Amino acid sequence: MLRRTFINAAVAAVALAGAGAVQAQTLKEINFGIISTESSSNLKTIWEPFLADMAKQTGKKINAFFAPDYAGVIEGMRFNKVQIAWYGNASAIQAVDRADGEVFVQTTAKDGSPGYWSLLLVHKDSPLTSLKDLLAAPGKYTFGNGDPNSTSGFLVPSFYVFGQNNIDPRKHFTRMVTGSHEVNALAVANKQVDVATNNTENLERLQKTQPAKAAELKAIWKSPLIPSDPIVWRKDLSAEDKKIIKTFFMTYGTQQSGKSADQLAKETKVLVDLQWGAFKESSNKQLVPIRQLALFRDKIKLEGDANMAADEKAKKIAEIDAKLADLNKQMGS
Repeated sequence: MLRRTFINAAVAAVALAGAGAVQAQTLKEINFGIISTESSSNLKTIWEPFLADMAKQTGKKINAFFAPDYAGVIEGMRFNKVQIAWYGNASAIQAVDRADGEVFVQTTAKDGSPGYWSLLLVHKDSPLTSLKDLLAAPGKYTFGNGDPNSTSGFLVPSFYVFGQNNIDPRKHFTRMVTGSHEVNALAVANKQVDVATNNTENLERLQKTQPAKAAELKAIWKSPLIPSDPIVWRKDLSAEDKKIIKTFFMTYGTQQSGKSADQLAKETKVLVDLQWGAFKESSNKQLVPIRQLALFRDKIKLEGDANMAADEKAKKIAEIDAKLADLNKQMGS
């Protein structure tokens, strides 16, 4: 009897400890990572109202986390300095693969479009009028490339512009620099580089923040559609926190019982300033097309490598083909 009492007490203690551990994971404070598409001061202006509403509606303190590059936000999530973050699709892949991240909602465009597009920008006075012009002039122009973790600034143009045309941008241009969307656009407007990557969302943003500079730009290439940006949280957030956070995102800017017309109008304006419509539910599956792009790019690079031994090349290409086949299955599931 005494032994049974002891066992029951031990089981109860374990259960209480487990409940305490779950409770300990519930956060009072959340750091929200914001990728560096433009200057922190500009981002702070458009994000503060959203984060203030998030704090009010979730009952948690929400801190904006800025870093000088995309990798800083990814590493912040990896070391649990960031619990939720806005990413592009390419940087979200890094967060999912290396930083215990998980996509849970997706942004939508304010005009209802299902995504956005990568661009190549040149100065309005540039003799370049098309991608064909650019590709036909090796060794003539300078190039502003995007952050290596940027979907629209790096991954998409790397595949569609350079990969599909068997061009190494490091050799094609007389000089290549790397910067954020805003930095690259301004460099083109100021004639510091001849051509640079950007996207339709950032160009629209620049037309509002620096219209005179935006008026100096023209696009010579537009990519296929890119899925709208994901919002990612750390997988180890408590179930309670996930429920509260997801409810906030899925109801923000939408008509809900008890929500006044004034509040709805205010939330809608906040989203419009972010160039978004209401959020929609998502998962890591939205990253599959971007993963496919990255693998296609790697495959093309391998096929064009004249220095690699044939058997090693065949092995690596077979590995990529297997990964692509697996991703195709994921898309169909």
